[in-house]
Amino acid sequence: VQLQASGGGLVQAGGSLRLSCTASERAFASFAVGWFRQAPGMEREFVGGCNWNCDTTSYAPSVMGRFTISRDNYKNTVYLQMNSLKPEDTALYYCATRRTYYHTERPYDYNYWGQGTLVTVSS
Repeated sequence: VQLQASGGGLVQAGGSLRLSCTASERAFASFAVGWFRQAPGMEREFVGGCNWNCDTTSYAPSVMGRFTISRDNYKNTVYLQMNSLKPEDTALYYCATRRTYYHTERPYDYNYWGQGTLVTVSS
């Protein structure tokens, strides 16, 4: 499965961005998805995850209430809506998928990764 992430950019604190992640396989509609991020000098961390139809989601405490994951399985695309952005949200954001219905919060559980899209939040 190939994943293409997009939508990153430069935004002021308090602003919003929507990231997209589009998959190459139609079977992606049956796969769980996770969003992760990695800031310079930091380990990759879980941001949020969604099962195959997003009726079950989970989020890191640091983004709860500000970020929302959704998906359009007809378009093979998952979204990460990010609101009320803070400078500490600055990172390279990755989408990842695994060939099961249910997501986890552990990066090593995911087999396929997008290339990352950079989000920079200025103060």
